[in-house]
Amino acid sequence: MYMELDKRLVSVVPSERQVRFQQLEFYAFIHFTVNTFTDREWGDGTESPSIFTPMKLDAQQWVNAVISAGMRGLILTCKHHDGFCLWDTKFTGHNVMNSPFGRDIVREVSDACKEGGIAFGVYLSPWDRNCPLYGRGKEYDDFFVGQLTELLTNYGKVFSVWFDGACGEGANGKKQYYDWERYYAVIRRLQPGACISVCGPDVRWCGNEAGHTRNAEWSVVPLRARDSEIISEKSQHEDSTEFRQRRVDARDEDLGSRAVLKNESELIWYPAEVNTSIRPGWFYHESENDRVRPLSELVDIYIRSVGGNATFLLNIPPTKDGLLHENDVKRLAELGEFLHKSFAENLVPDSELTCESELTGFGIENVIKDSYESWYMPNSSNADIQIKPPRTEKLGYLIIKENILKSQRIESFAVDVMKGGCFRELFRGTTVGYKRIVPLGGIETDCVRIRINDSRTMPAISFIGVYRSAGINN
Repeated sequence: MYMELDKRLVSVVPSERQVRFQQLEFYAFIHFTVNTFTDREWGDGTESPSIFTPMKLDAQQWVNAVISAGMRGLILTCKHHDGFCLWDTKFTGHNVMNSPFGRDIVREVSDACKEGGIAFGVYLSPWDRNCPLYGRGKEYDDFFVGQLTELLTNYGKVFSVWFDGACGEGANGKKQYYDWERYYAVIRRLQPGACISVCGPDVRWCGNEAGHTRNAEWSVVPLRARDSEIISEKSQHEDSTEFRQRRVDARDEDLGSRAVLKNESELIWYPAEVNTSIRPGWFYHESENDRVRPLSELVDIYIRSVGGNATFLLNIPPTKDGLLHENDVKRLAELGEFLHKSFAENLVPDSELTCESELTGFGIENVIKDSYESWYMPNSSNADIQIKPPRTEKLGYLIIKENILKSQRIESFAVDVMKGGCFRELFRGTTVGYKRIVPLGGIETDCVRIRINDSRTMPAISFIGVYRSAGINN
């Protein structure tokens, strides 16, 4: 029934830049501007640079905290909607060099990322409430492209250029119609390895800022899902607590099943990013010092995002001093400790693996490399894979990854554990994709079974991991 459709679906694969991006898995957002000093989420562009005084700013402290959580990259809000620039730009005097601080923060953060061995990315708001050119078409586009060019040529390698679709009135009371294709062309020319995220062709927004995820996240979706006008309409256009807490619309729950894609003529690889903040707001507010997300909540979002075929972008806002608050730093370290202990040792290398289907390239040496060498189930869309550790273990998590260079193939799978001499189903899911993390809840067993019940074509698995329970109270 689906044979021709399935052939078309698995012909859609990621670009090299998209693969590298997904491999980062977990990375930070840093929101910092004049808003930090006005106790607002959105500025209006009239703020004086004289209020910007983060005299203890330490970019290395930011990077160290990010690394402690297990993050592999950092995206800096180089300019938010207020138009205040955190770098030495020649296009406006509304920048950090004309503040009492007087240092190029983009330079300091990019250098700290390089020293810390993590990737550096930039956020540049296309909405500039300070610029008098905003709303004047090409004149403003020239201004914006000039600033974008500075960021992409003066600060080393950039892994992500992050755009949202916010578009309101500028200082002259007019709206600007963004020339997205021109912006994209500049990025491709200057930073060809960078992914353009959210309002861009490489990585899509999950649809909310609350950390809510879909039960099934597909990377192969209709071309229309990439339409910047659609994304712009769904993006935040005013400062709203209600918007930040909004969940995924039920109408958008399924973006890529066979049923949804069967009548779509154009398909693309467009993986999801889950973005949220460690606090209720995106910028620092002293009143939120005791409202840092609990560890259990961050772990849950991580498992559902990174472990649900998406990436996880977590915002941490610096204080007025220019440092990350001690409560945030502590929580990041706790999260990193949890992740390290929970995935410290893969039991599969010492286990007995069996599979009921005849396999090509099957073996422990292939499924523990965590690479894009994969084994296949020829002429079959299903298989039962059993993992038997040397002894009974209390298990915390199972990881299964597809070789996404061969597209996303698995449509349905389940995980069973052996209890009392028979298998008991513990989890049933649909998609796998780049990575699926299945919580096993500390159950004690000597055998785990993965049942691949349906695939678009023969499954291509690149990694299996089974991890004992770390016994951590999160």
